[in-house]
Amino acid sequence: MEKREPVAIPFALVGFFATDKSVDEVVRTDLSAEELEEIQQFLASKLFKDPNVQVAIFPAIVPPEQAGEAVKELENYLFGEEE
Repeated sequence: MEKREPVAIPFALVGFFATDKSVDEVVRTDLSAEELEEIQQFLASKLFKDPNVQVAIFPAIVPPEQAGEAVKELENYLFGEEE
């Protein structure tokens, strides 16, 4: 049987949260490595059929005034469009 090498394939999840407080007041910055691993395992189990798929994430917040630009950059990256 042929042995396959793992390949890293980028994917994106884009989300929004609504609040009337400042970002500093609502976003957790104290995620432990274990908590981040738990989130990654949860995403892998819910998004992919193959139980051996591993997911790596980097949580980041884009300031509201930059959100449109960030989504456009993501769109350009995904669909290869030039500005």
